[in-house]
Amino acid sequence: MKFNMIVRSLALAGILGSVSMPLLAAEASKDATAPTQQANNALYNQLPFSDNTDFTNAHKGFIAPLPQEVIKGEQGNVIWNPQQYSFIKEGDKAPDTVNPSLWRQSQLINISGLFEVTEGVYQIRNLDLSNMTIIEGKEGITVVDPLVSAETAKVGMDLYFKNRGKKPVVAIIYTHSHVDHYGGVRGVVDEADVKSGKVKVYAPAGFMEAAVAENIMAGNVMSRRASYMYGNLLKPDAKGQVGAGLGTTTSAGTVTLITPTNIIEKDGQKEIIDGLTYDFMLAPGSEAPSEMLWYIEEKKLIESAEDVTHTLHNTYSLRGAKIREPLPWSKYINQAIVRWGDKAEIIMAQHHWPTWGNENVVKLLKSQRDLYRYINDQTLRMANEGLTRDEIAANFKLPDSLAHTWANRGYYGSVSHDVKATYVLYLGWFDGNPATLDELPPEESAKKFVEYMGGADAILSKAKTDFDQGNYRWVAQVVSKVVFADPNNQTARNLEADALEQLGYQAESGPWRNFYLTGAQELRNGVVKGPTPNTASPDTVRAMTPEMFFDYLAVHINGQKAGDAKSVFNIDLGSDGGKYKLELENGVLNHTANAEAKDADATITLNRDTLNKIILKEVTLKQAQDSGDVKISGDGAKLDAMLGYMDKFDFWFNIVTP
Repeated sequence: MKFNMIVRSLALAGILGSVSMPLLAAEASKDATAPTQQANNALYNQLPFSDNTDFTNAHKGFIAPLPQEVIKGEQGNVIWNPQQYSFIKEGDKAPDTVNPSLWRQSQLINISGLFEVTEGVYQIRNLDLSNMTIIEGKEGITVVDPLVSAETAKVGMDLYFKNRGKKPVVAIIYTHSHVDHYGGVRGVVDEADVKSGKVKVYAPAGFMEAAVAENIMAGNVMSRRASYMYGNLLKPDAKGQVGAGLGTTTSAGTVTLITPTNIIEKDGQKEIIDGLTYDFMLAPGSEAPSEMLWYIEEKKLIESAEDVTHTLHNTYSLRGAKIREPLPWSKYINQAIVRWGDKAEIIMAQHHWPTWGNENVVKLLKSQRDLYRYINDQTLRMANEGLTRDEIAANFKLPDSLAHTWANRGYYGSVSHDVKATYVLYLGWFDGNPATLDELPPEESAKKFVEYMGGADAILSKAKTDFDQGNYRWVAQVVSKVVFADPNNQTARNLEADALEQLGYQAESGPWRNFYLTGAQELRNGVVKGPTPNTASPDTVRAMTPEMFFDYLAVHINGQKAGDAKSVFNIDLGSDGGKYKLELENGVLNHTANAEAKDADATITLNRDTLNKIILKEVTLKQAQDSGDVKISGDGAKLDAMLGYMDKFDFWFNIVTP
């Protein structure tokens, strides 16, 4: 999953969930049509629903349920509601409005509480999007991946202490650089204990850079799209959000980060942590830029982080992210088989439930290894035969041996969008057809499309016939043209919404369902502009380097407005930040570290703490200047002019309409 410095949209659920005033007269969700019911019911004959092994494993080792009280913040905001998915009951048949395979996955994910994995190893599940693992050692406990929010992590620790007794935390391990695997760390330990050496924090090489910097430049657009991906704008029910496939949803509490003290730099590095032997395997560029797996020798246990789970994962995240490479991912899993496959008795991840028994462990590893390798190799085979991205996705089929394995189903990723991502990874966006090299933009082409097809009414008449026949993909595709040609055509908006809704009801992937249903909701009711979330947490802002901050500023420069501007500034961040030269020219803001311009238009002096407060919007630049925390010498008007060239991004931009 996942979610980085600016992409704190994983914490949007509480903010966005409070939005209740639609722009248009709200239209209720509709029932599943006969074609949707038929498509969903067909899955019962295609997949092995009689195999209850996953349910047995998901319940195994149960110790105690989660507390049922709603977790709230200081302002009374809901951070986590453990009862929000109580409508998903184990043993119930899937509603007509939910894909039965996704419903099964959501039933499994909804099995929550404190569990014993093996003697001395415990997991807390469904207290957030991810699991928190607690490993007992000689002197205390090691906590692996402390969830998204400090508040949920603290509740998890209290649950463990209540059932296992109070023990000191001696180590934290971050498996990788996504926020659901470190964000709750301050709910587990005090940073003073880390600084004093009482608690060690382990992380893979490149962790801090990846956790703070990955995708920072595209933070606003990724956050907005993440509100679609995780269904934060949808009500949890059988016609709305039923889970994300990887977990139910994300908590909406305080995202924190404590800098690691011990970095795993080398593949095969071994560490004795609280009396247990950890054999680490680095897996950079798999599910995250910085990630690691490990084997605990004394427990015969593989920790697979997020590289081996009970779903086909994303090789491309629909919220937007750099594409992940399925071939190295597959090879990392193969390394795990080679190194540990002959001795491991348990494999667990930081999502879903463990697998026990050597034969079952190896079977899962091989199946997931071959899943990602098959996607890589067959996409390239078909591309080399001349098929384009969309043609490959339309014709791609997993062998039954992979497709009929529950852990390989597309609950979070999907074969379709992973295949498309693999094509783009190797060949880019262009399909080679010159007709697609410089296409008209969506609004312009939509107007021509509608004109050529005889007008909106003619299109909608034919589209309604296709809708009645269950051709929802085509209806959504063609009616979207009408909407982009005339976004005020509510008949078109409603018909497209109806089609997207049925696609959502049929979707096996949680994110696909959420995208479809959120799109339908916004077509019917408009974009509901709630409070814009402040997506940067204090800890992640403190972890930003000045270079990251200046790069982020540069993205805000409107190049057209600033095209003729030319100015130079010196930035003095003091002993804790260094000196920088900023140059605005040709619509571009460049920065140079350890440099000072003699002919600068202005010099801005402030310390790093003040810069952090400005980034976090705790104070404005003017307020900091008035208080003396920021000193500006030289031509202040030039600085004002540069700031005036910066765009303020609107979080609530349109997605399904122009």
